Amino acid sequence: MGWADIIFVMERRHADRLREKFADALGSTRVVVLRIPDKYKFGDSQLVALLRQKLQEHLLLP
Repeated sequence: MGWADIIFVMERRHADRLREKFADALGSTRVVVLRIPDKYKFGDSQLVALLRQKLQEHLLLP
């Protein structure tokens, strides 16, 4: 995790858990909460659309 510039998580509780378990490894790595409920199945088209929308401001997406 220390090599990452940014880590994206879907919910605040994911960020909290990440910081609790990996505080030393995270260091000053920025953790961004996308505020997407963790209720979707892997690959769900609605989830993919939400991820694209939320990540657009952080990444250069086609």
